[in-house]
This record gives sequence, structure tokens and C-alpha cells, in this order.
Amino acid sequence: MAKRKAFLLRLDPRLLEALQRWAGDDLRSLNAQIDYLLRQSLKQAGRKLPEAGESEEGKE
Repeated sequence: MAKRKAFLLRLDPRLLEALQRWAGDDLRSLNAQIDYLLRQSLKQAGRKLPEAGESEEGKE
């Protein structure tokens, strides 16, 4: 599995609570739920997720 990077995410407390409930309903951790939602949003927007080891900076 690819190495994960940590970062700080500031959320409105109501948004955080709603995401926590949704994650619980889907039997996921909050982190896994946010990851899932971001991946779905990328797919819906037609944005390609870089392959493992590939970075946007290194593309020509």
C-alpha cells in the first residue's frame, strides 16, 4: 500500500459530526470515509488519480 501523508483539516463542527455519523453508518472510520468521498469526487469530476509513485510535478 502507498505511504500515507498526514495533514491538518479544519472543519465546521456540524460538518464533522455529520461525516462521523455517515462513516458509522457505512462502517468506516472517519478517515476512510473522507478518503472515499474525495476519491468519488475526483472520479465524478473526471480527474485522474496519479498512479503510485507518479507525481504531478514529475509529469511532462
